[in-house]
Amino acid sequence: MEVVNNEFEVGECKGQKLVDGEQMPLVLRPAEAQKRGLCSLVATLKANKEWFEEKLLQHSAVLFRGFDVRDAEGFNEIVDAFGWDDIRYVGPAPRTHIHKRVWTANEGPLSEFIYYHHEMVLINEFPTKVILFCQVPPPEGGETPFVPSFRVTERMLEEYPDNVREMEEKGLRYTFTAVSKNDTTSMRGRGWEEAFGTSDPVEAERRARALGMNIEWLPNGGATTILGPRPLTQVFLGGRQGACGSTPSSACMARRPARRPWRTGRRYPNTS
Repeated sequence: MEVVNNEFEVGECKGQKLVDGEQMPLVLRPAEAQKRGLCSLVATLKANKEWFEEKLLQHSAVLFRGFDVRDAEGFNEIVDAFGWDDIRYVGPAPRTHIHKRVWTANEGPLSEFIYYHHEMVLINEFPTKVILFCQVPPPEGGETPFVPSFRVTERMLEEYPDNVREMEEKGLRYTFTAVSKNDTTSMRGRGWEEAFGTSDPVEAERRARALGMNIEWLPNGGATTILGPRPLTQVFLGGRQGACGSTPSSACMARRPARRPWRTGRRYPNTS
């Protein structure tokens, strides 16, 4: 096995693909048995942030295997080691706070499907990275697929240039209706009170405007959020163009991942 940066051994995983000559995801294992511990991994990540971010940009995704990260507390130490900013999640998925920056991915039914999308990309302030952690592997299913969206965009431009041009000119407008409280019978059942961190409609509207959306209130206490119009595509880090919409570009349908902690935060954009 190839050893990189004197700390990691390059591995393989089921479903790995070659994209632009690079493996996606890049699988990293401890180069030596004594380097598999949590403290060793945290120290390595802190000392090699630039190298790791280069690899992440090069391969689009990195999968750590064989390290002794056992729970949400340990996973949170990994998240903190990268030093990346917190972005509060304001999407529709109902989630449960586990520990500090660690939340479950989705409390909706396991039978539901999750479509290919960029996390919160329609919001003014969206995360550029998402970190997932599987504490207990499910007996079946539970995979988290990754899609190189720049490839999807290239195909769209090649096969449907007129449609892409029209959508670019008009933009995409999104609406989403939410109840006031969480509804875990739906994978899109997050209530507006938790999404905006307040039960005050006036404050919710202020926070919504800071995120680039408007709210229309419903007689039952629910709310319809309106975003857009937004451009269809966007150039992300590395100069690659990706389709931003989570519905028009849903070329891939994936079974929802098993419940697992992941990185998110609680910071609101500065509106002053």
